[in-house]
Amino acid sequence: MAFRKALKRTAVVGGGAVAAAFGLSQLIEYRKTQHGLARLAHVAAEAELKVPFADELPTRQAQLAALSSTEEFDVLVVGGGATGAGCALDAVTRNLKTALVERNDFSSGTSSRSTKLIHGGVRYLQKAIMQLDYEQYMMVKEALHERANLLEIAPHLSAPLPIMLPVYKWWQLPYYWAGIKMYDLVAGIQCLKSSYVLSKTKALELFPMLKKDKLVGAIVYYDGQHNDARMNLAIALTAARYGAAVANYTEVVHLLKAKDEQTGGEKVCGARCRDVITGQEFDVKAKCVINATGPFTDSLRKMDNQKNQNICQPSAGVHIVIPGYYSPDNMGLLDPATSDGRVIFFLPWEKMTIAGTTDTPTNVTAHPIPGEDDINFILREVRNYLSPDVEVRRGDVLAAWSGIRPLVTDPSSKDTQSICRNHIVSISDSGLVTIAGGKWTTYRSMAEETLDASVKAHGLSAESCKTVGLMLEGAKGWTPTLYIRLVQDYGLENEVAQHLASTYGGKAFDVAKMAQVTGQRWPIVGKRLVSEFPYIESEVLYAIREYACTAIDVIARRTRLGFLNVQAADEALPRIVQIMGKELDWSQERRTAELEAARKFLYHEMGYRSRSEQLTKTSEINLDYQEVIRYKKRFHKFDKESKGFITTVDVQQVLESINVHIDENSLHEILNEVDLNKNGQVEIDEFLQLMSAVKKGQVSDSRLAILMKTAEETLDKRGPVTVDRSGGGV
Repeated sequence: MAFRKALKRTAVVGGGAVAAAFGLSQLIEYRKTQHGLARLAHVAAEAELKVPFADELPTRQAQLAALSSTEEFDVLVVGGGATGAGCALDAVTRNLKTALVERNDFSSGTSSRSTKLIHGGVRYLQKAIMQLDYEQYMMVKEALHERANLLEIAPHLSAPLPIMLPVYKWWQLPYYWAGIKMYDLVAGIQCLKSSYVLSKTKALELFPMLKKDKLVGAIVYYDGQHNDARMNLAIALTAARYGAAVANYTEVVHLLKAKDEQTGGEKVCGARCRDVITGQEFDVKAKCVINATGPFTDSLRKMDNQKNQNICQPSAGVHIVIPGYYSPDNMGLLDPATSDGRVIFFLPWEKMTIAGTTDTPTNVTAHPIPGEDDINFILREVRNYLSPDVEVRRGDVLAAWSGIRPLVTDPSSKDTQSICRNHIVSISDSGLVTIAGGKWTTYRSMAEETLDASVKAHGLSAESCKTVGLMLEGAKGWTPTLYIRLVQDYGLENEVAQHLASTYGGKAFDVAKMAQVTGQRWPIVGKRLVSEFPYIESEVLYAIREYACTAIDVIARRTRLGFLNVQAADEALPRIVQIMGKELDWSQERRTAELEAARKFLYHEMGYRSRSEQLTKTSEINLDYQEVIRYKKRFHKFDKESKGFITTVDVQQVLESINVHIDENSLHEILNEVDLNKNGQVEIDEFLQLMSAVKKGQVSDSRLAILMKTAEETLDKRGPVTVDRSGGGV
């Protein structure tokens, strides 16, 4: 109430006085308290914990054996996303016998499809202030504490990121500044770096792609950024190191129940599980079962009781990836008020640029597909903030994905229609513990709350929570200069070494040891899967140690290639399947199935379909007369016999005449991108459709278009060989 009253008093003064909501004395006391909590947390985190598998992780087969042979676990967690993995880590470090099962791969759902931010939620703080909402304020405060913790326990996977908020109206400058300063104040001692105001000139210097017209200035604040799928995996692997039996591709068939002698009712006492890969079924007994299945929360709740009402209200958030040159290397952008009121982030990530997100109601599915309308909405909003000189083309979308946010209503609330803005922990009559809602940043505190409730409800003998400050997989041994040792000790390329260090942390040396000698002068080891990305072949082998079971696991979650560039991922797939097939002794049928499944994943879930549909048989040719003449002339330089089409042979002949050599398989791939009717040749109409799509920005980086343009320019420069130059014919 005191906070609410203070806030109310400040609100009448105006936006510029928001920072005074606490009062100076309260703020100083708050900072002291935060500092004290941080120090106490470190003491708890540094307590001695046994690490049964510090040297080597148990194999997936060993984990499955542990699941099926253990007489009874204290805790069985269902769901291998961030929250589920967090619950397993929390439980096992409290000295509870812990199991975790995930029906797909770790982080295969929402946890790998986020905006990649570790944030407190600037917009939630704005609502807290404007609506005098104490719950929203506490949610931001908790998230900022968790942000600081996550940056500390996995420094190799996360880092602070400055985010610019451009201002185009003078009155907005003090308004936004006050709000952002309040964000810093709430973070207290855990503030990453103080926000600051930039002049128009300085803003354009730091973010030259920004639209200049009417720009007043900008405000820069700091949040965290991370590699979400790798972070999720690090949490799960850390739980495994501490002794939790964790297994992906292990689904719950039904819940096990036994009669409660005290109440006479039924109590959940475990789950019947099935190994998705082999089909083998087995029982996992547990005193407590935790439902941490995200968007699939209601599926497990209805396994417990068919009469349970749905509490999950799924919302789809689409993101796109465009080339890195659209944003500075180390500066994000926030659009706080898009045309329909949504917030859009525009962020550098893994040397690319992520833009998103949307927020639309959707059905729960394991395979969400990014829609063309959502992709175009994001592109339109991005164009509003970038300079007209920077043409943001539809064809520049290298990948797109949709993640399902598991927004929930509280089942114990009288008003069941109201969305819970934070998360809920509920326990059913049969003892099933459900944790639902929340966000990535607060996974650890959600897990702590869940385990506290589980221990109390089931009378488990457990120690206190130890996950604050507990270093995750790869964090120990990591330093900002670790990559230099990788270059010096193993002869890796600088870019590859930096990637390995920031992905695996201290475990990067294990990946480097597995890398094969290239036979070249440099790099000495580390053959890339695709030339433009730093992923190397030994990462595929290491991925198997990290419980990767399919090619999709490698391109989507162990590496992030599928999220960064669908075409590059498609090119890498045959080699990935070859390496995995040899290591896991796959049959030819299994290898073919893996290749097809991974390509289907890229096509539907990673936006390859949306990308390829920009050029179709029915695409309209939108070229003026002069452009048609110019492109027909270019086409006929290859179609010398005026057949009306060109083949790989035609292209090969022209390239050889200008001393350019491309192997036949690559040429087939290049032409196949444009060969709409798949008859092995490119007709003149198909070529004009391609050039029209390039003009409209629907297609970019077309290898055939660039190759033919370059060849034409080279041929035109040469011109006919004169008699004089040939020595007069003598």
